[in-house]
Amino acid sequence: MGGRGSGKTRLGAEWVNGLVRGLPPFSRHQYGRIALVGETLGDVREVMIEGSSGLLSISRGDRPRYEPSRRRLVWDSGAIAQVFSAEDPDSLRGPQFEAAWCDELAKWKNGEACFDMLQFGLRLGSRPVQMLTTTPKPMPLIRRLMANPDVTVTRMRTEENAQNLARRFLRAVERNYAGTRLGRQELDGELIEDREDALWTRAGLEAAAGRWGEARALRRIVVAVDPPASGRRTSDACGIVVAGLGADGTGWVLEDGTVGAAKPEAWAARAVALYRRFQADMIVAEVNQGGDMVRSVIGTVDAAVPVKAVRANRGKWLRAEPVAALYAQGRVRHARRFPELEDEMCDFGTDGLSQGRSPDRVDALVWAITELMLGRTGEPRIRDFL
Repeated sequence: MGGRGSGKTRLGAEWVNGLVRGLPPFSRHQYGRIALVGETLGDVREVMIEGSSGLLSISRGDRPRYEPSRRRLVWDSGAIAQVFSAEDPDSLRGPQFEAAWCDELAKWKNGEACFDMLQFGLRLGSRPVQMLTTTPKPMPLIRRLMANPDVTVTRMRTEENAQNLARRFLRAVERNYAGTRLGRQELDGELIEDREDALWTRAGLEAAAGRWGEARALRRIVVAVDPPASGRRTSDACGIVVAGLGADGTGWVLEDGTVGAAKPEAWAARAVALYRRFQADMIVAEVNQGGDMVRSVIGTVDAAVPVKAVRANRGKWLRAEPVAALYAQGRVRHARRFPELEDEMCDFGTDGLSQGRSPDRVDALVWAITELMLGRTGEPRIRDFL
């Protein structure tokens, strides 16, 4: 899985060339029957075969002949690569292969059906193999492959191929898309997904993205801290988020200063440093885990910093719901992109984060926005009608 221009096509073409010629590390013997599968027949020809990084361009020595009428490449060694389109899964019924190169899998309209038909045809030789090159998208087939223990996943970032790309192109896409959902998918080759029960969505956070200059005139600024239960290496991170309230009532997330599992004096120093940097009004700290210790450890760094202790008496989901509602109303924005914070937000469901991780960044965000925009009126009330 790779970003745009990261070298996926060149990799696929070199891989096929290596199989046909029996070149290590691709293979120790020559492969003779190969399938080339793309979104359309035109894509296979224009990109995989005749493109600037395609098989005809990169082949050295035994250069194949393309026979468009028969939809195949033929090498002097006798090896044959047949061309197939994902638009016609049934065309893969009958032929059999030793290997297959599938390009831009995430674009295939009949992805599941085409891929499944291909698997039944990979039945020749001692070691049938396949290479899948694609920019990732959260589609069922990609998820299924990534969960398969027989699939090896390699990621390629666009910037890793910088020497073969126009500098202006790189500058432009980095400036416009770095850190965004689209940029992480199309440039970094990341698979970006939303949880169905998550309080926030990627699309919603894209809409909340603002510019730093818009967040300058702020009435209040707070640093919210969600301390870990201990300072051991195995303990949770310390969530630290800086947020401000604009003159128009808009909330602004200014910084994600979360630190990994650290000793109390380390996260306290980080919180105080952010308090000074942003000229904040106070530090809001959850005291459920540390009680008076949280306030005292911040005091050892700077006794003059005002600390407001807050205590969670409701579940994380209930506390986060009103904040998520503010986002849905367009009343909270981000001064820049915060990938790790946004990942947590889009992974925060009714049972917390996936794999049981602690939502440290989300907790700190919720405390910050609650202090600025909700207070007691924003806390959900549970009514007992019995």
